[in-house]
Amino acid sequence: MRINIAPKHILDKILERKRKDEYRPEGVDLKNMLKEILSWANRFVPSESGSILLDDPVLNQDKKKSGLLYFVACFGKGSGTLVETTLPIDLGIAGRTYTSGKPYISKKVKEDDNFYSAIDKKTKFQTKSIVCAPIMIKGVTIGVIELINRLHHIDYDQTDLQLLKIFAEYTSTLIQNSLDAKRFGELSIRDNLTGLYNDRYFYDRFTKDVARAIRRKAPLSLLFLDLDRFKEVNDTHGHLAGSRVLTEVGSILFESLKGAPSSTAARYGGDEFIIILPDTPADKASGYAEGLRKTVEGFVFLERRYPGGKAVKIKGQITSSIGIASLSENNPGRSVKEIRDELIKKADSAMYASKQDGRNRVTLSR
Repeated sequence: MRINIAPKHILDKILERKRKDEYRPEGVDLKNMLKEILSWANRFVPSESGSILLDDPVLNQDKKKSGLLYFVACFGKGSGTLVETTLPIDLGIAGRTYTSGKPYISKKVKEDDNFYSAIDKKTKFQTKSIVCAPIMIKGVTIGVIELINRLHHIDYDQTDLQLLKIFAEYTSTLIQNSLDAKRFGELSIRDNLTGLYNDRYFYDRFTKDVARAIRRKAPLSLLFLDLDRFKEVNDTHGHLAGSRVLTEVGSILFESLKGAPSSTAARYGGDEFIIILPDTPADKASGYAEGLRKTVEGFVFLERRYPGGKAVKIKGQITSSIGIASLSENNPGRSVKEIRDELIKKADSAMYASKQDGRNRVTLSR
């Protein structure tokens, strides 16, 4: 039996589901897992066709927006045309099962008002009967598993439905375990206050980025950012307020890099932050740094109440001094580590020059 699986970028998108305080689990590959689940489901309930559909958490995170179900694993006639396609969550028997969170049997789909015939037209397949069960994580439906046309001229019955529910539960458990494993891995490389990467991850990432830039003769820039007058916040409003400010700075940096997926922002220590900008020459990095400086300068910190503190609306007091260092074209006889450390030192020195020249400015290392 050939099982068609959606490509990795679709599966990664599916696994972007998260709470607001959690981080995306990167690189979870579900291919073998999904193949095994459908294969075993078909062994216990032999059918002509079957699919696993998972929702789009980006569009449907709060269950208020109209979302989509992705065909992530399929077998049977024409199933190769289904992977990478979507089905609105309010259409078909799969949609009914997803929205209701309840299993469903349709012994004669031609007499079923919930049946959606467009999929048959796409696959040139004739659906006669369907059994479908929801896939749930912590009480929230995230998708469905369905089997189509019971073999041996037998109608689907409650025993088949119970078996399919077991495979749905097995699917949800495996997905949850994969997510938990990745989130645990994220905790080891993330700063728990800002949500940015920590310095340990930064050194590993920057070493690889420098090696790549040298190998490809590509530009690379490094930004060193230090908050101005941050100590005054701690002295005036307390350390809880200071911690909240750092969290908000983390959010600013995270938002500023949304359009640059290859870039990396990390908390270097205290109120110092460092940003890697691959494929970015000095002039472009300067433009980005100036925009970031203005954003920090104009941001209203502690605008809302936070755990253990009250809103104080700090604007204009907290600014940033930024230093930039860019990779030079000539690096004969030097190791990647030597070049890496020199860039960090230059960016750090340029940041201190910004401090000495009056703060709230960008300095490019020479």
